[in-house]
Amino acid sequence: MDDGKPTEPKAKWWSRPSAGRATDSGPEQAAVADAQPSVTEPEASPHAAAEATVPVGATQSAEPSTADAVVVPPPASAPTASRPTPLHEPDAYSTPPYGGPGPWAPAPPVQRPVPTPAQGTPVPPQYAAPHAPHAPQAPHASQAVPPVPQDAQTAPLPPVRPEPAVQQPSVPHQAHQSQPTAPHHLHQPQPQPPERPQPLNSIWLQYDPWSAPGRPLTEPGEPAARKRRRGPLLVGALVIALVAGGIGGAAGAYVERNGGITQVELPQADRESRDRAPDSVAGIAASALPSVVTLHVSGGGEQGTGTGFVLDRQGHILTNNHVVDPAGTSGDITITFSGGETAEATLVGKDSGYDLAVVKVTGVSGLKPLPLGNSDNVRVGDPVVAIGAPFDLQNTVTSGIISAKERPITAGGEKGDGSDVSYVDALQTDAPINPGNSGGPLVDSKARVIGINSAIRAADTGVGADGGQAGSIGLGFAIPINQGKRVAEELINTGKATHPVIGVSLDMKFTGDGARVGEKGKDNTPSVTAGGPADKAGIRPGDVITKVDGQRVHSGEELIVKIRAHRPGDRLELTLTRGGDERTVTLTLGSADSS
Repeated sequence: MDDGKPTEPKAKWWSRPSAGRATDSGPEQAAVADAQPSVTEPEASPHAAAEATVPVGATQSAEPSTADAVVVPPPASAPTASRPTPLHEPDAYSTPPYGGPGPWAPAPPVQRPVPTPAQGTPVPPQYAAPHAPHAPQAPHASQAVPPVPQDAQTAPLPPVRPEPAVQQPSVPHQAHQSQPTAPHHLHQPQPQPPERPQPLNSIWLQYDPWSAPGRPLTEPGEPAARKRRRGPLLVGALVIALVAGGIGGAAGAYVERNGGITQVELPQADRESRDRAPDSVAGIAASALPSVVTLHVSGGGEQGTGTGFVLDRQGHILTNNHVVDPAGTSGDITITFSGGETAEATLVGKDSGYDLAVVKVTGVSGLKPLPLGNSDNVRVGDPVVAIGAPFDLQNTVTSGIISAKERPITAGGEKGDGSDVSYVDALQTDAPINPGNSGGPLVDSKARVIGINSAIRAADTGVGADGGQAGSIGLGFAIPINQGKRVAEELINTGKATHPVIGVSLDMKFTGDGARVGEKGKDNTPSVTAGGPADKAGIRPGDVITKVDGQRVHSGEELIVKIRAHRPGDRLELTLTRGGDERTVTLTLGSADSS
């Protein structure tokens, strides 16, 4: 600080006076060029290469100039030195704390009080730029100062007339430098030291004498910018935390769902015996499957798929008539066994009234006949298993129960003349039966055949989405095995099956309750066959039969079903009404060959 000294602008020690400036005592001496190349004059002065000799005892004007320049007039009697003199005299007062600096040593820096910005003292522009080349150096220290005459030391100093300031090229914020002091025996006011640039790393560039007490010498640069950086840093940290949390959560979920990141080994039960209880579905299927076959039939431009089962070791196989009907008399019938073996089969016999047929394979060994049960022993609710090839899916097993017995159904009728209509006193089951199951066995809990799967009741029109027959809705029907056994035996033995008859023609258009005997038969023949079972029992045209062996009959189809459920020669008790009177007659069933 400059305590007790004037604070006005001081003369720069290295500033250059304007051209043409003079004093009262003589021609003006050129000052040493400024050390900053950026503020040099546009044109070189003839005095730039030489330094003026300043006599000892001469003083410079202490009055500051607005151009920061000091004019030093040399005495008239001063001799001209043959070599340049030092820039300033040694410090005769040995000013502490530096002592006596050498003739060319820099003077101590002086801090000038200037307003301090809120963010600290900024770096001057000249220090922000790259280092400028050094100015021409002063003469070496080895050059001695020429002696000063004695009379010059006591001579009075000529007055310095202030002259108008000459504007020098502006130098941004240069530091002040001290001016050499006069000898001790001269008690004249000392000029203020001129300013000089300070090194970039000088602490005085950052020192603020006017700052508040207790504050550090330096203020951190751009504090507002640093505060503003906290926002992006917090956002970045939050994003990193969220990403890390998401990755950790995903990894945790993966480990939780997959049981870890190592190879997964799932627990599994040990191998068990493959045997099952004989009365379980698995046990029944294992016992019956080797005896079930799949039939592929083609001929006459038609083809079909069905199921059958082995009757004996001679190779006879029972199936439905509508399964083999497409083959006609010269079509192909191929048998595929449960193990995948195939064989050609020939037709033994068929009957459309019962919808049954028998085919035979030859040259095949190891056949396993499927045992036959007794359909009269079946009760509603008994468990059953159906085996077949629905939609050509071979060895398909489904299970269910017996839903009802003695369901009078008729099937067929596609030919339109009634020759393909079958009448069945069927077993009803809810075991799923679909196209392709026809002719397959319906077995009981002991794997014995109790019926031949023959018909289903389809939903709506019974036509599937692809135009084919619709699937099961839980209403399947099977021909009782007792009837199937008798027909199969007749087909194997004679190639034909016999039908039990009573010798009457029925009025199929009758809408009342019961089966009515027609007035005329086919082609105007008598409706009651002369000498037949009905004629012998006293049945007349127009009689309405309402019961067979005590079971109610509601239509002509039901009467046919009830009659065909028996064998020829069986005795039946029929209940009928005539003219409002009810009577009961007994007759013995006759026989008619199948067409």
